[in-house]
Amino acid sequence: MSATKPIKTALISVFHKDGLEEILAKLHENGVQFLSTGGTQSFIESLGYPCTKVEDVTTYPSILGGRVKTLHPKVFGGILGRRELESDRAQMQQYEIPAIDLVIVDLYPFEQTVASGASDADIIEKIDIGGISLIRAGAKNFNDVVIVPSKAEYPLLLDLLTKHGAQTELEERRELATRAFGVSSHYDTAIHAWFAGQ
Repeated sequence: MSATKPIKTALISVFHKDGLEEILAKLHENGVQFLSTGGTQSFIESLGYPCTKVEDVTTYPSILGGRVKTLHPKVFGGILGRRELESDRAQMQQYEIPAIDLVIVDLYPFEQTVASGASDADIIEKIDIGGISLIRAGAKNFNDVVIVPSKAEYPLLLDLLTKHGAQTELEERRELATRAFGVSSHYDTAIHAWFAGQ
């Protein structure tokens, strides 16, 4: 199959909204559909773009005080499904799993929360579960999926969208996957350091 992949659906779930406007405008201009949660969904809609709620896809609300929003087979199946495998495509169709081609996510500010002198309980709530899982899933399936793991990668995504429109090459997706594993590695190292220092 071609190494060039179109972006048709983007899952966007970010803590920091700044810098997202230009990317959303480019994606919308290219006919990309948005899928999102909570505050990010409200932000996207406030800019006048249609956005499907993740809850409408999963049929589950955000639960446990927001600890569980995206952790669902319809989300992770949409990211991890291998487009070149007929068996994966058949299961995605069978279980009505929408293909997700672009994941834009950032993580709860764990290090900043520790640095602020917050309580242990507040620090623990800033250990991101859904976000880190989305990053790892998107990076694992870089063959089909573009992963943007932090706002530091927004300029790179914007550059790709400006150059190619809503499509990417394999080497570009691999570069973003490499950055994504760097983000997840740094994040887990910071969490480990905090636990080890307790």
